[in-house]
Amino acid sequence: MTNGSNPLPGVLRWTLGDLTVTVMNDGYLQGSLDLVVGIETEEAGALQAAGFRARDPRITLNAFLVTGPGRKPLLIDTGMGGFGGDSLGRLPAALAAVGVRPEEIGTVLLTHLHPDHAGGLITADGAAAFPNAELVVHVDEAAHWLGDGTLSRAPEAAKPYFEIAAKATAPYGGRIRTVSGGDVAPGITQVPLPGHTPGHSGYRIVSGDRSLLMWADIVHLPAIQFKQPEAGLVFDVDADAARHVRRRILDEVASERTFIAGAHLEFPALGYVARDGAGYSFVPELWVAAS
Repeated sequence: MTNGSNPLPGVLRWTLGDLTVTVMNDGYLQGSLDLVVGIETEEAGALQAAGFRARDPRITLNAFLVTGPGRKPLLIDTGMGGFGGDSLGRLPAALAAVGVRPEEIGTVLLTHLHPDHAGGLITADGAAAFPNAELVVHVDEAAHWLGDGTLSRAPEAAKPYFEIAAKATAPYGGRIRTVSGGDVAPGITQVPLPGHTPGHSGYRIVSGDRSLLMWADIVHLPAIQFKQPEAGLVFDVDADAARHVRRRILDEVASERTFIAGAHLEFPALGYVARDGAGYSFVPELWVAAS
């Protein structure tokens, strides 16, 4: 990303067995420490400073493209689309940069239905951005955001999120498949990680002897939450469950040396988790240009 008005698309291809996983940066959300819950604001600020980050954090947003022989291109999440400001909505340019047309996308795997992950499902005029794609989402996620009467029961402050989820998915009609974990596409399984939202899910991609866990929103603020996993965000629907899942997954991937990617890990968002005192640290994967 550059500081100019027309930043170059943020894309990075990664080979995983016979698949190619392309990280695509949709931009960033400008946040503040008011978003952080579970720890004191001053501790959060000190962790940001120790991580060489501004006190008011920029939250990176990534989506992922999976391609390979004999399969249609598949997306994991779609970015913010037109629901954010100028710092967001860069997925279409990233797709164009790697030569994939929206109509070629066969499947969109949604980690959850927050606007920064599902907003890119529609164009500015409300049409399906991926007109030939099937949507896949956890059954609990669909029930929470799209079920009958959910908007009327939602807290007033949360209503815009329910409205965006309904608007973003509406053009896909009968092309929404709800699942509860397990296989969702060849070599890809859904990994339920509830807490941030009721059906919040990651996706494990396996090809040959290689695997990658895209863990969705386990971590939003790397400088804070790796060091202090108790820290959550105000957007967590169930803060206690999100904290429990974050601690469990961090322990698991550190123990198993799992190759991971995240929607909000800083681009290119591929690497590993190591134990670091009472907390953890993120270890980026070594990037080598393809020959």
